[in-house]
Amino acid sequence: MLMRKNMVAILLGGMVASAATAQTSQPFSAYEQKIPGSEVTIKMVPIKGGEFLLGSPAGEKGRSEDEGPQKKVKIDPFWMGAYEVTFDQYDLYADKDKDATPLPDGMTRPSPPYIDLTLGMGKSGGFPANSMSQYGALMYCKWLYGKTGVFYRLPTEAEWEYACRAGSTTAYPFGDDASKLGDYAWMVSNSGDAYHKTGEKKPNAWGLYDMLGNVAEWTLDQYDAEAYKKAAASNPWSVPTDKTPRTLKGGTYLDEPELLRAASRLKSNEGWNDRDPQIPKSKWWNADAPFVGFRLVRPLKQPSKAEAEKFFAETVDKYVGAR
Repeated sequence: MLMRKNMVAILLGGMVASAATAQTSQPFSAYEQKIPGSEVTIKMVPIKGGEFLLGSPAGEKGRSEDEGPQKKVKIDPFWMGAYEVTFDQYDLYADKDKDATPLPDGMTRPSPPYIDLTLGMGKSGGFPANSMSQYGALMYCKWLYGKTGVFYRLPTEAEWEYACRAGSTTAYPFGDDASKLGDYAWMVSNSGDAYHKTGEKKPNAWGLYDMLGNVAEWTLDQYDAEAYKKAAASNPWSVPTDKTPRTLKGGTYLDEPELLRAASRLKSNEGWNDRDPQIPKSKWWNADAPFVGFRLVRPLKQPSKAEAEKFFAETVDKYVGAR
């Protein structure tokens, strides 16, 4: 229990009364994070803290039992990537030919895949990075922290849903009418069985694109069918205790509208790595799943260097092999 409380404190950007933890000097407004050594940037938008109902009401169409019971929870402020992380951003880490800077001690890159993980759907120019395991997504966050000195991570499931809803209480951020979903999301009926460049559809009210559809997005949470029943009243997080399964949100370009609701949950599947696409074998890196991606968050309160290192040690290094 003590480890869990300490990890939640680190996740939120440090201990409240810690002299080692300084409030970020970054104005709480939208900004572009430049990745040193490149011309690549990542747009981050501010998400004000507040309260919301986590999960879906019993009568919502398409609802699953693991989306309840609904619970009012409080979320602290953070920045979130306006778009899903793209190959242009991810490959600066994953492709050694695109970043000549040596990796810090203890960090490695994925070995080259022997298949085209995009399956011909597109890579450069704004297509969402995909097929990485949760471990790969977290290693990107760790690498980005080393490059920029700014602490980035994956969102918790609760943070993700809060940001997706953007103040709404309906099935979708824009309301309950699924006939309007095509304006906001790539799904089975309009995707052509392929993911698309980020930002081609309308954003939600808080300026976030592709929160629904396109590629599903990794969260920090261990998947638990009773997570909402157990959720803390403030900044809930199902801290990982095992390598798998983990929770993804948002639905995919292959899904029906019911699976793109804000409350819908996707449980990771070990079968995504049955065909290891790496040479040599390295199943903890790339899920053979082009419908899986991620986006970044940055807590308003940045952790100290020691706290950030502990976070990565507990959430990444301790569970090598997580998918």
